[in-house]
Amino acid sequence: MPTVAQLATEEAELVLDGFTNDDAWDLGSALVAAARRDGAAVTVDVTRHGHQLFHAALPGTSPDNDSWVRRKTRVVDRFGHSSLHVRQASIERGTTFEAEFGLDPARYAAHGGAFPVLVRSVGPVGAVVVSGLPQLDDHRMVVAALRAHLRR
Repeated sequence: MPTVAQLATEEAELVLDGFTNDDAWDLGSALVAAARRDGAAVTVDVTRHGHQLFHAALPGTSPDNDSWVRRKTRVVDRFGHSSLHVRQASIERGTTFEAEFGLDPARYAAHGGAFPVLVRSVGPVGAVVVSGLPQLDDHRMVVAALRAHLRR
């Protein structure tokens, strides 16, 4: 599992100059294409300021994936960091997310796969989320898509 320092470095690297509805479409579409290429049954979701700009549920997903998306997105929205970063920070402090914050687990899930949309000179404005793979794979899929988006 990556350390908080490694996850913070990822977040510092993956900062956008802006984030439009078209950017959300491009990012979500790239994630869907990657999932189809890899045969991954995932749900992909992209939001900005609570507005859902992209959502796709690939074959093999279920309404449970939508629940995971909502719960992981709430963690990003509340803490401004990736859901994996928030989880790992609690672990490195010698506790768990659930014990440290006491948030309703039906509403919050600090499991990998949700990453903040970070805009330079603004901060977090939304979230990019994947649900359906093991949490580290969900996280890595989002990070890879954001890296590719930044290179274009």
